[in-house]
Amino acid sequence: MQEAIQQTTTFAEATDPLAAAAYRAEAWAGEPFLRDGEDPAQALAPGTARRLALDEAIAEIDGGHRTPSPGWKVRFGLMLGLERVLAEPEPRTRAGTALRRHQVDALAGMLTELIAATQRKDEKENGNGNGTAVAEIEEEDDEEETILDDSDDEVPEELTPEQDPGAVRRYRFRHPTASGKTIAAAGFVEGARTLGVLILTHRRLLVSQFERDLKTEGYGDRYTDAVERGKEPLHTNPLTIQTYAWFARHVDTLSRDAYQLVICDEAHTALGEKTSAAIRSFPEPLYIGMTATEQLIAKQVSDVFPASVDDLPLQDAARRGLIAPLRCLRVPPVAAINSVPIVGGDFDQEILAKTLDHQALNQAAASLYRDRFDNTPGIVYAAGVDHAYNLAQEFRAAGLKAEAVSGRTPPVRLAETLAAYERGEINVLINAQLLAEGWNSPRATVCMHLAPTALYQQRVGRIMRMHPRKEAGIVVDFVPKGATHNERVVSLHSLLDADFYREGARVTPAPRRRAQRRARRRLTPAPWLVPVTPDVRRRIAVIQREWQRVDPRFLDEDEQRYWATIAGRQIRFDERSSFVQKLTEGRASKAALETFLATCAAENPNRRLRLMALQDRVSMRVERADFDDLVTLVTQAPTWEKERLAGIRVLLRAIADGKPDAPDQIL
Repeated sequence: MQEAIQQTTTFAEATDPLAAAAYRAEAWAGEPFLRDGEDPAQALAPGTARRLALDEAIAEIDGGHRTPSPGWKVRFGLMLGLERVLAEPEPRTRAGTALRRHQVDALAGMLTELIAATQRKDEKENGNGNGTAVAEIEEEDDEEETILDDSDDEVPEELTPEQDPGAVRRYRFRHPTASGKTIAAAGFVEGARTLGVLILTHRRLLVSQFERDLKTEGYGDRYTDAVERGKEPLHTNPLTIQTYAWFARHVDTLSRDAYQLVICDEAHTALGEKTSAAIRSFPEPLYIGMTATEQLIAKQVSDVFPASVDDLPLQDAARRGLIAPLRCLRVPPVAAINSVPIVGGDFDQEILAKTLDHQALNQAAASLYRDRFDNTPGIVYAAGVDHAYNLAQEFRAAGLKAEAVSGRTPPVRLAETLAAYERGEINVLINAQLLAEGWNSPRATVCMHLAPTALYQQRVGRIMRMHPRKEAGIVVDFVPKGATHNERVVSLHSLLDADFYREGARVTPAPRRRAQRRARRRLTPAPWLVPVTPDVRRRIAVIQREWQRVDPRFLDEDEQRYWATIAGRQIRFDERSSFVQKLTEGRASKAALETFLATCAAENPNRRLRLMALQDRVSMRVERADFDDLVTLVTQAPTWEKERLAGIRVLLRAIADGKPDAPDQIL
């Protein structure tokens, strides 16, 4: 258990006046200003953030304050607390749980921002948490506010500092789902041991989960009901956990002095008009927004939480082995999703349900799951409550142990269903308006996106938690196999900005340390792939690098010709049979086939292949200009010096058969 850092020398015993002042302020504030081995003259040099905190602490002590004011706590309390936590060789929560590197990075990023804000010479109070003055923002602060330029359609114009004085105290960090944001939040609670902390999340289910997790980490003794205006909290450092909906209703009655830090879980769910307005109307505290989804279809987390303190991309989390690898299966969609409008940053759920909820489609989805995954645990995301229950009925008819849950499911029934899922009595959860964020089940392996969403990464996060019997999470996207990242429907490959799609292959990067797994692979990679990046240069690079595995049917005409040119140059004699099969099964156009044969005849290093390619090329109808090129090639090219006579025989035979559009004296 991490205890508060104890100074062996009290301020009464200190001979250095600066050290004595630091120990005096520490006893008053509850956070150290000096640590063992530090030189007071350096650690508390004029102009440093710690010195500013010390000077204002002494001023408040001399002014008769028995405890730090709310404004002092906002400006300096978390900063000093994070310095204390990060000074440990291995930062831990109160219960002793060690923070992982990316969680430490989030705390360190926040500390850096707080120090910079404190030391900014031109900053004049910025409303320092006392709520009594309008923040005075110098021109330098406009750099932070420019982040709000990408505001969505619901925000008609960028808010000025006077309209949103608390924006300078709102921060965010992005960590992938399943990477341990709750432990990162516990790290911030540990750093804020002297502050009142309010944690907001978007569902009552997650409130209970947060309370349970933070109690495990040793902070249960700080739990307090919401402190209202005019009332004193039971603790000087209360910890309250509530929903965004509750906060929006009660923000006007909350005490402005009790809370100095607000942690916003799943911060992308706080972008609605009512919630964001409530946050802006409560500007005194520091805010930390935690999310895995920086941007929705029409909204961005930076609209409400302008400053980023840390960003851990999903790919990096996979490389570090923090999450389970992800494989993907694309299924061509049957319904016309492109006709569904976007409302409030996501697809209109009512119209989406009318588009998708048909018995034939539901039966096809159930058959697909049964045939590809059998009893593998998974989650299916439906378009609305009725769609979820109709799907569950078809899944059960297909022989699968499936159950539907939704936002309307009674809490007791929901808890029983989730418990049955964990016990293995249910293998497939059909979900509507629930389980997109916060719910944790390491057992879940398959994520089927029957209904598209802007909250894509949150859904995928349900299958990214590690489990001994899970080789990888499997994502089923209902998009065309060759769909690029420019499509309206988000896919795993667009989320990760992947260059190509290979059915069943791992999309996330390979972890640096490969865990010894005995789990069976649920999805076998296909032998073919297709470029899906919209970037032309990257598509060309995929074709160059993977031409042997590229399936030409998903390429446009120009790309097919380019692919055929590369293949004609590089194909080996022992690869001809499989390659001819790919060409003749209708996967490539006639123009691509002609390009391949002409290039192979002209540039392939294998003499037998060149001659065979020439024979195949003249076995089909040849235009006059193309035949002229073949004649020039055979009669003049250095590569045909040893096969020139055989090549001429092939051309003469073609003329005799009437294949080329050529005069009799062309040779």
